[in-house]
Amino acid sequence: MNKPIKSGWYVLYVRSRHEKKVEKLLKENQIKAYLPLIKTVRKWSDRTKTVELPLFPSYVFVYINSSMDFYKTLSIEGTGACIRFGSDYAIVKENEIKKIKLLTSTEEITNIEKKLDMPKVGEIKTIEQGPLCGLECEIVKTNNENKIVVRIDSIQQNITATIPSYYLSSSLCVN
Repeated sequence: MNKPIKSGWYVLYVRSRHEKKVEKLLKENQIKAYLPLIKTVRKWSDRTKTVELPLFPSYVFVYINSSMDFYKTLSIEGTGACIRFGSDYAIVKENEIKKIKLLTSTEEITNIEKKLDMPKVGEIKTIEQGPLCGLECEIVKTNNENKIVVRIDSIQQNITATIPSYYLSSSLCVN
């Protein structure tokens, strides 16, 4: 027996290097989609270029309201399946999508990269200032910078980003 489809942000697995195309096709089909992109510098033998790459390769977030949206999403060329953990679909909280959007759009946050494994050392704190206000993070000190690992629990992934150390001050968190 199939479970009813709940409204929310689903994690859609797509063909490798087809993330931007799938996001465009989803939007053309009136399906709300979000592909977090990060700027990175790529070097070739003849040039260096800043390119935008997916933060989560092969993943596109889609907001699904109904079973019809769900099946319409899966019929788009280049899509695979919605990610599951056990028998349940991975649904990302709206708040986490907003935080990812803030993370990828804020100029003060640099060196964003995805971590494949959980860090084992460092202090866990709550960011109390800036666009990531309210998120828990693990601090890793390197080269006099505070590196944080931001946990995105719904998709069991980690992101690292260099943020200003004053974001961890004891100022009030204003949402």
